[in-house]
Amino acid sequence: MTCGKVEGMDGVSACSFAEEHRWKERFGVALLILLATFAAYFPALHGEYLWDDDAHVPKPALRSVDGLCRIWFEWGATQQYYPLLYTAMWAEHRLWGDAAVGYHVTNVLLHASAACLAFLVLRELRVAGAALAAVVFALHPVHVESVAWISEQKNTLSAVFYLSAMLVYLSFDRTRAGRWYALASALFLCGLLSKTVTATLPAALLVLFWWRRGALSWRRDVAPLLPWLILALLGGALTAWFERRHVGAAGEEFALTPPQRLLIAGRAVWFYLAKLLWPTRLVFIYPRWELNATTWWQWLFPASASAATAALLALRKRWRAPLAAWLFFVGTLFPALGFFNVYPFVYSFVADHFQYLASLGIIAAVSAAIASKAPRVVRVALAVASVSALGVLTWRQAHAYADALVLYRTTIERNPGCWMAYNNLGGELVVNGRSAEAVPYLEQALRLKPDYANAHTNLGTARLNLGDPDAALEHFEAALRSGPDDGAFNYNVAVALARCGRVDEAVEYYRRALHADRENVDAWAGLGNALLSARRPAEAVDPYTQALRLAADAQRSLRGTTSDPAIVHSNLGNALAATGRHAQAVEHYRESIRLNPDFADAHYNLANALAGTGMLGQATEEYEQAIRLRADFAVAHHNLAVVLAQLDRFPQAIEHDRRALEIEPGNLDAWVSLAYAYSAMQRPDDAIAAAQKALDLARAGGNADAARQIEAGLNAYRTARPPTSTRAADRR
Repeated sequence: MTCGKVEGMDGVSACSFAEEHRWKERFGVALLILLATFAAYFPALHGEYLWDDDAHVPKPALRSVDGLCRIWFEWGATQQYYPLLYTAMWAEHRLWGDAAVGYHVTNVLLHASAACLAFLVLRELRVAGAALAAVVFALHPVHVESVAWISEQKNTLSAVFYLSAMLVYLSFDRTRAGRWYALASALFLCGLLSKTVTATLPAALLVLFWWRRGALSWRRDVAPLLPWLILALLGGALTAWFERRHVGAAGEEFALTPPQRLLIAGRAVWFYLAKLLWPTRLVFIYPRWELNATTWWQWLFPASASAATAALLALRKRWRAPLAAWLFFVGTLFPALGFFNVYPFVYSFVADHFQYLASLGIIAAVSAAIASKAPRVVRVALAVASVSALGVLTWRQAHAYADALVLYRTTIERNPGCWMAYNNLGGELVVNGRSAEAVPYLEQALRLKPDYANAHTNLGTARLNLGDPDAALEHFEAALRSGPDDGAFNYNVAVALARCGRVDEAVEYYRRALHADRENVDAWAGLGNALLSARRPAEAVDPYTQALRLAADAQRSLRGTTSDPAIVHSNLGNALAATGRHAQAVEHYRESIRLNPDFADAHYNLANALAGTGMLGQATEEYEQAIRLRADFAVAHHNLAVVLAQLDRFPQAIEHDRRALEIEPGNLDAWVSLAYAYSAMQRPDDAIAAAQKALDLARAGGNADAARQIEAGLNAYRTARPPTSTRAADRR
């Protein structure tokens, strides 16, 4: 380091003063960036999980040390092979679990760190307006998607490694010290393992060296970056393969011709530049362009981009900076310009998060122009006005990412043709218990994209929740046609068939779902339920047993679901009881109650089993507990009345039968039981009235056998003779 002479100071003091001033400046800029970034993104800090976040926050199976090994060494364990990103999220989950606020705070910190690193890089390159560029990068609303959306932590994390590697490599370029090269290479590799957009870094460095020196030296500039270029090519190829094989970037939507890809690239470059310079009406999902290589005006985009490049090339001898900024911008965008398939192209060919790093080229160029060309007053005014405006726009944009419903409503408002937003909004409403409100959005999604399997699935679920299983079945079957071997689609059809009472068909579809996924605990439990409903209890035992085995290994809460272990134990008890294995049934009922002491059905089923084996006292206690938990449990009131009658506790039996009839006035068994209890209490008139009501119900229901038995009892009551038998307790 060299220092100029400062009057009144010796050389060492002058150097110390300059160094101290430099660190104070850096600290001040970093503090400003940190505070301004958190202020602008405050609305998103307490935001919820959004679309695709569940694919990035570690799944239960990946939260262990073994799961961490799978992240690194098992293809397909994660949505994309970005093991360092998923390792970071694995560590974050260890710190704050599923709390979304932790991920949001981390993302804002990473973004602020990237802005600080951008400042240091620009200062190292001696670019004017470095502080302004860094603050603009931190507060630009086009970056909200990358910062406020948890899934895009891949952008902010990789940016930190990208800019750190660039900064350290510039030290290597200045000193040629091997330690700096090794550190820069390690940081570059970390960037690639976080997101392969960092593969553009070697090319970006070559652009910067050309800008600084006017020419590139093979030995000084190119040769050291050759290993990086090889790593970049390998990383890019791996990501492209992963996108096709594991993410799903293949099929009709990606069958683009070379001319169409050129049209996308030319138009995307101008689109991103326009949003960067005039960031209004930013949208989570932009409209997907209709590409037609025979439409002349569409070729204006690539033609004008080529013309701009040619013009900047012509000016390079007088002014290299504009060409360098343009090459950095376009080159960093290159992986997302349409030449390679990326899954978001299903919805749109452009997205704000694609230009997160690329935007630095244009931001630095414009900031440098303001800082070096404008008078001081104008420079300060422009800086304050632009930073303030960008901060306000970012603060407003961040609100949309705090809530999934707001995000999708905003997307629909600005992009009415976005079928994905209609579906996702409807799906969120269904999950929130607002199925009726969801239906119009899901129907609109299907009008825009009739073969949209996810929309059919969500609409089917909404219809099922609204009590229309026939309509639900139509949509589930439509989804199934798009993937006949899909386990989830077959499972949904099975559920709807069971709700329609077509249990034999439901059994078949549950088996198909299990053929696709033997670990589907819900399908095992559903199969057991369908077999039990089809009066095939012996066959139901094994599916219930399998469901309990998988439930024991499940790393998610199953409480309240079809595969809730408490429910499965109770249902397995029913299957065992129906096959005469009463002792085993009682064990499962008791286990169900242990898991969920407030499960009224388990108490009721246990009471039935105990009554059936003559343990009437214990049965009475369980019936009473079931009723305490569910006061309107009509059949429990009636069965308790039957047991009480068997214990000669007729007043209590009458009380519970009358309570059952208040809940279900048409309960034939309760009227019969009530008539018997009245007769035993020597109340023949009440017995006759109750028996007559039972007879009327039996005749109205066309139940001739029951009508004959009741009529015989009625005649007995009329002659004041008590009946000799009572109807057995309903064991349903």
